[in-house]
Amino acid sequence: MIKVIDAKAIEDFTLDLKFSDGKRKLFDANPYLDYEVFKSLKDLNYFKRIKIAFGTVQWTDEQDISPETLYLESKEIRKNETILNHINANLEA
Repeated sequence: MIKVIDAKAIEDFTLDLKFSDGKRKLFDANPYLDYEVFKSLKDLNYFKRIKIAFGTVQWTDEQDISPETLYLESKEIRKNETILNHINANLEA
């Protein structure tokens, strides 16, 4: 089972994730923010209060997204690519 081993919340409501298989991926949480359970994540300060729990990302009110969803719906960040380059490329597309 793939697990999240490191995570950082980014200003545009994305998560920079490192997984147990060594891959680094970027997850866009924006599509989830309108679901009732995730509405409090629209507050960027709250969104940034993440921790790793049970192999996934969890917020202080115990909302979480399954590690499988995070893995499958994230875009891989290649070793020579920075997060900023990745975000800018998505904005230009």
